[in-house]
Formats: sequence, C-alpha cells, structure tokens
Amino acid sequence: MNITNHHAEELKDPTGILSGDRYEVILDIEVPEDDELYSEQGIYIKAIFVRDDNGARIVQSTILERNTESIMDFELEEEEESLILAYCQEHIG
Repeated sequence: MNITNHHAEELKDPTGILSGDRYEVILDIEVPEDDELYSEQGIYIKAIFVRDDNGARIVQSTILERNTESIMDFELEEEEESLILAYCQEHIG
C-alpha cells in the first residue's frame, strides 16, 4: 500500500466535550493488482485522526472504492494502520 496524496479537514466539536484536535483525512491509496484491496476503480481511505493528551491515533477508518463510493468490506492490517498513523503524524496539523 502506498499513500499518494491526502486531504485533511479539522473537525470542530461544538459541544467542547472532546479534547484535542480531530481531523477527517482522505488518503489516496495505490495497491498492486495482486493485493486483495485492489480495485480497477481505485481506492481511498477515509480516517479520523486524533491528537490529544493521550497521543496521536486513528480512531476510525473506512476503505472506499473510488467513483462508486462503495465501502469495501476489509479491515486494515496492523501494519497498514501504523503506516497511516505515521503518515498523519508527519503531514497533518
């Protein structure tokens, strides 16, 4: 899996209940054709990245097929989650 681009938008908590900074992050992803995540349409990952007193983490992620916006029924592997977290820590906020 290779992250080729991203778009991030800060999420504001109007209630003030949630601490720290939260971002909705859209990650453009390339995967080889032999990967189970491969789709001819292409894929992207929509994730919620949080940075607060407890550190940085991904609290939610969804894999979507580009063009159809269909949710792909796959969970990210631990290695992929680590890659996304490291990418977000380096590039977001």
